[in-house]
Amino acid sequence: MSDQILTEKTIEQNQQFSTKEEAIRYVGGLLQEQGYVNEEYVDKMLEREEVTSTFMGNYVAIPHGTEDAKKSVLETGLAIVTVPDGVDFGDGNIVKLMIGIAGKGDEHLEILSQIAIVCSEEENIDAILNASSKQEIMDMFSEVE
Repeated sequence: MSDQILTEKTIEQNQQFSTKEEAIRYVGGLLQEQGYVNEEYVDKMLEREEVTSTFMGNYVAIPHGTEDAKKSVLETGLAIVTVPDGVDFGDGNIVKLMIGIAGKGDEHLEILSQIAIVCSEEENIDAILNASSKQEIMDMFSEVE
């Protein structure tokens, strides 16, 4: 993945959230602060969550906007937030790793497949959650071809 899509400024480790909404607003806020999306996109992330959960299993959720949120995407970007104590995404689904995505055009499809490769291995999830630096997390995702 290109360095512009994921930067140390869009990675936050060891966060705590009481609700799924708070968690999604946080990860969306990182995308917004770094200029990947406008403010409306964060609301569209919450809207997407109401339609269908972005919980993927393995303690991973991939919050992203609805289809009509594409106009709110300024640049393709990722935000990664680790939540070691977990946050309940409903139905007993606990999320410890959130990967917020904003994709221009169809770029999010390629990013999703790369994320799926990394997150399909439980030891990779553990490595991300236990990473001692943001660079370590960036390296995990840059190794994906």
